[in-house]
Amino acid sequence: MLNKDEMLKKIRERKLVAIFRGIDPERCSEAANALYDGGISLCEVTFRMEESPENFSSTTEGIKRIKEGAGNRDIHVGAGTVLTLEQVALAYDAGAEFIITPGTNVEVIRMANALKMVTMPGAFSPSEAESAYEAGADFVKIFPASVLGSGYFKALSGPLAHIPLIGVGGIDENNMGEFLKAGAAGFGIGGNLVSKKLIDAGKYDELRELAEKYVSAIK
Repeated sequence: MLNKDEMLKKIRERKLVAIFRGIDPERCSEAANALYDGGISLCEVTFRMEESPENFSSTTEGIKRIKEGAGNRDIHVGAGTVLTLEQVALAYDAGAEFIITPGTNVEVIRMANALKMVTMPGAFSPSEAESAYEAGADFVKIFPASVLGSGYFKALSGPLAHIPLIGVGGIDENNMGEFLKAGAAGFGIGGNLVSKKLIDAGKYDELRELAEKYVSAIK
């Protein structure tokens, strides 16, 4: 496991976080390895809020399986949809190296920082982005990115140039370039990349090929 400074550097360099949402934990490892073979080494497994707190095991199990199945591969995994201090602790105990949240919860940010985890809280407005960063966020997730548009990123990147902004929501290989030009520091990409249909069908070669398209686009 990398220390926090190394993890921050990795995210800045790689720019792409593959979001595992609703993926069977038993398939997470193979999917993560296929993405890695395609050039993507950062994965996020989201907490499923429809589950009761005692059943968040699908997320923690997915994180553990990705880490255990990585072998010598340079794969790093975090947790998403982190809303509570309990979820921060569960993610940390499972081996998560970063957390991504829908909004800005100052206590969640502070706890994750205390545990030396990279934090990417969500924001919609300039005020929310500034508040998240002042609370200790390493990156600020702008959501939903495609609805707001690349012009919104460009506008934010003026007065908030000191805040690394991550685009999440509706990002694909066709619009990443315009968001990068507008100032995005990276992206979290869910179903457009981590295709549940391909994974459930065991079509890992096609998943790898999809990852290759995204890596090519980011370059």
